[in-house]
Amino acid sequence: MPPVIDDATVRHVARLARLHLEPGEARTMEAELSGILEHVDVIQSLDLDDVPPTTHVLALENVMRDDVPRPSLSVEEALREAPEVVEGRFAVVKFEP
Repeated sequence: MPPVIDDATVRHVARLARLHLEPGEARTMEAELSGILEHVDVIQSLDLDDVPPTTHVLALENVMRDDVPRPSLSVEEALREAPEVVEGRFAVVKFEP
């Protein structure tokens, strides 16, 4: 079976991804990407109308600890090593793009 992706397409995708491929690497990528697309074609041919969409194979649940106040640094301790403090807060340079 001929590859689904040709050399020109592999080189175009590599250029877009800013990848330099040696000749042997380009042939390897052509075979690997063609294999991936062949698998996608197989999956697309399946009748999945009755299969509910899923985001994870396993049910996930966040395990969180109770949010309980506990001792922490005082404002003075937190700001002690700051290069500059303004009105009891860290002073930072305004970012202007």
